[in-house]
Amino acid sequence: MARMAAFVVLLIPILITAGGIKLMRDSLFGIQFNPFPFIWLQFTVGFLMFGAGLAFFAGFLLRRDRRKGRVQDRFK
Repeated sequence: MARMAAFVVLLIPILITAGGIKLMRDSLFGIQFNPFPFIWLQFTVGFLMFGAGLAFFAGFLLRRDRRKGRVQDRFK
C-alpha cells in the first residue's frame, strides 16, 4: 500500500510536468489554447508547470536519499 501511495504522489507532478512540456511545445509551434490570450503567456505557464513538477520530483528523490544516507555531506 505504501508503494501505491508513493506512486500516486509522484504521478501528479509527472502529469503537471508533461502538461507544461505540451504547453511549451504548442507555443513554439504557434498553437494557442483558449484560456491563454497570448502565446508568450502560454509558454510562461508551461515553463512554470515544468519547473514546479521537476522541482517536486527532485525534492522527493533528495529527501528519500537523505533518509537512506546516500547523499554527499554537503546535501545533508
